Amino acid sequence: MENSSSSYAAFEYVMQDVSHVYIGAKLTYGELMERDDVPFKLRAVLAHYMLKEVAAETTISDHLFFIRKNDLSYLAYKQMKARFKLSVWCEPDGKKRKTAGYVSKLYTIDELLADEELQKNRDITVVEELCFKKFALISVSL
Repeated sequence: MENSSSSYAAFEYVMQDVSHVYIGAKLTYGELMERDDVPFKLRAVLAHYMLKEVAAETTISDHLFFIRKNDLSYLAYKQMKARFKLSVWCEPDGKKRKTAGYVSKLYTIDELLADEELQKNRDITVVEELCFKKFALISVSL
């Protein structure tokens, strides 16, 4: 059991390169607000949009499957052109995939909301990270 808790700790990070920001989905919104390596504009977006809808103790992965199209957080993620990396359980199809297992896929917020199969299987889906371009973050209006 200890192994599973340490594997989730791997999804608690903030990384940046020249053009992108990558955030582990197991970080809470409150932890993101406190970290020095989080861009200031992202903290402003979190305070203005996300923290008006959810508690600071909510993780990105917990919040993700409960977002609806009329939420402020949906609009913020859409403006940021956010992509979410998920590990999705796939059954063997006999052709391309020989065995069942997890496959990593990138989804936009609209793709997540539109995929009914993903919504139904949210208990066995692992949200790994949120990533977005720095330029898209700058263009978000507050």
